[in-house]
Amino acid sequence: MNYQQTRRSFIKTTSLAVGGIGALGPVHILRSAEVPASERITVGFIGLGRNGRGHITHRFGRRPEVHGIMVCDVDTTRREFARNELNKINAEKGGWAASKDVVACNDYREILEREDIDAVVISTPDHWHAIVTIEALRAGKDVYCEKPLTHTPNEALAVMAAVKKYDRVLQTGSQQRSRWPEFRRACELVVNGVIGEVNEVDVHFNDPPSACDLPGEEMEPGLDWDRWIGPAPMRPYHSDLSPRGVQNVHPRWRRYWEFGGGSVMDFGTHHLDIARWGMQLDDEMPVETMAPDDEDAIHGVRQLYRNGVVMTHRRGNGLQFHGSEGRIRVNRDLFELWRGDEREFASPGQSRLAIERYLTGDNVKRLYRSTDHAQDFLDAVKSRKRPICHEDIGGRSAMCCQLMNIVYRYGKSLKWDAANDTFAPGGGDPEWLGREYRPGYELPV
Repeated sequence: MNYQQTRRSFIKTTSLAVGGIGALGPVHILRSAEVPASERITVGFIGLGRNGRGHITHRFGRRPEVHGIMVCDVDTTRREFARNELNKINAEKGGWAASKDVVACNDYREILEREDIDAVVISTPDHWHAIVTIEALRAGKDVYCEKPLTHTPNEALAVMAAVKKYDRVLQTGSQQRSRWPEFRRACELVVNGVIGEVNEVDVHFNDPPSACDLPGEEMEPGLDWDRWIGPAPMRPYHSDLSPRGVQNVHPRWRRYWEFGGGSVMDFGTHHLDIARWGMQLDDEMPVETMAPDDEDAIHGVRQLYRNGVVMTHRRGNGLQFHGSEGRIRVNRDLFELWRGDEREFASPGQSRLAIERYLTGDNVKRLYRSTDHAQDFLDAVKSRKRPICHEDIGGRSAMCCQLMNIVYRYGKSLKWDAANDTFAPGGGDPEWLGREYRPGYELPV
């Protein structure tokens, strides 16, 4: 699809209704008759765990212009629950939105084969992200994919290339740039030199993953375990990986190399993403990822960028920018600005007005402002401009965390060749950038 096209054409063929919870809370459901035919958008939801259901019931499905018509999950109970919830939402909208019963499927390819589906929302476990995303892009769908965007660096490079090849819009779910304004304010202070020259950033999140050693459990009928495992090595079922029924928990597959990336990938892709935003490093990779002195350490990896900035993984939650004239500590609903040894303010509410005195004048630099991550994606789909967390931002933030995990796993420092997007000669084993795929579940080319 060409980026230059009529408004009616790009809404009809590429839009994704998104949104729901932003600064003002849930979007009110409007009757579908109030939405022009040109703005009616059909959506398929792939992966129906806690986050996937949230996309249906709060962030995406309640948009008045959305027509959610298909859901997919390998668990029958989750699948049917989501189908019923989406049918209820469509019925509240009435009219065209209530005209079709939602279809539930076990294989996401059934969604991609539907020509009347404009876009997909992907909320599968991490080890499935790249495969489903690339196939969706190839099928002509715009994509919203949960973070981390991919499971390995090679997958990130493949997704970034596929977005450009198929000329689609992609947003990844690193919503800290949108939902919590304290992150943008902190980054704007850094960009405008309020704390002086910054060359050190501490990023706080917990541990890397471990190999999965869970014993096998008996499984009740209704889960396609072969498809849940997908590209990962086959292993016996365990409820920590895929709890049966409709659960309001985050399953523990995130702890294991085979399926996730530990806290390094789970929260690292949030906080490292903000650190890179503040340091204006979205387009860059660290030239070196340095191992801690203790080869058994699970914290302490440092990443050096070509401008001299060092980002250090420390345990905890949040991040700190250290400048020559002060520091900033920021997290969700937390904001501290220190000028020298004096703390000027220490809460997001206190900072929202006070911070503006540092950001006045004609030369102040402002960052991309989004207050609703899903709406930002919708606006990008309509304008064909890139959203706040497009594929290159999501892909490279994921890659930086993946390099950290590789260091923890192998105990070796790494060096990166930016020109060729791979390890520099002698800087790491290229096999560490990918993984083996179980036959039948290979990465699309």
